[in-house]
Amino acid sequence: MEQKQVNSRRPWVVGVSGASGTPYAAAVLRGLLAAGESVDLVVSRASRLTLLDETGIAFRDAHWQEDLRQWLARGADGKPDSFDADVSDVRHWAAGDLAAGPSSGSYPVKGMLIVPASTACVAGVALGLSKDLLQRAASVTLKERRPLVVAVRETPLNGQTLKHLVTLDEAGAVVLPASPAFYAGATHIQDLVDFVAGRVLDAAGVPHRLYRRWKGELGGGSGGD
Repeated sequence: MEQKQVNSRRPWVVGVSGASGTPYAAAVLRGLLAAGESVDLVVSRASRLTLLDETGIAFRDAHWQEDLRQWLARGADGKPDSFDADVSDVRHWAAGDLAAGPSSGSYPVKGMLIVPASTACVAGVALGLSKDLLQRAASVTLKERRPLVVAVRETPLNGQTLKHLVTLDEAGAVVLPASPAFYAGATHIQDLVDFVAGRVLDAAGVPHRLYRRWKGELGGGSGGD
């Protein structure tokens, strides 16, 4: 794969917080890379515990490419080597690195996707806490008026979290609950995961073929094209 010029690279920042739903993040990352997009990845400390619990994969800064490749190759059903994973156009930033590129508005990016977003992450971004690189990058995305998609993954939602989500909406973010639909004819868990990932990419304006789109015909998801 031909390496892109540094001065022309404009990645999507993908932040992975500690909410359950690491298969959503994997599907979004695969979708971005399949669309030819560059990715800057921030994996929070809490999300590494979730990733270990949900997949058995330990995400290590020193071996992030190996660990990321293993993660993206894994299906939502837990089967390894379900997907090809080319991570050559991914740049990883440690969550504690507040001097990283995405912490500055002068660093060129297309926008940011937080998948999944925990309620703690939602609160931190809404309040502008910037306690780690993920939150700082999200705050920068908002202040620079770049696209920010927040795929919140929690249920039920309490009043305080709902207020934080309204704050994000008013600041220009797209609040996208990780809520799969069934009209696309899902038959496997991966189909449900891909639906949510596809809606995240839709919100970012990134083309994909992760799910069957609604065509205005009842029963369209029950079989056939």
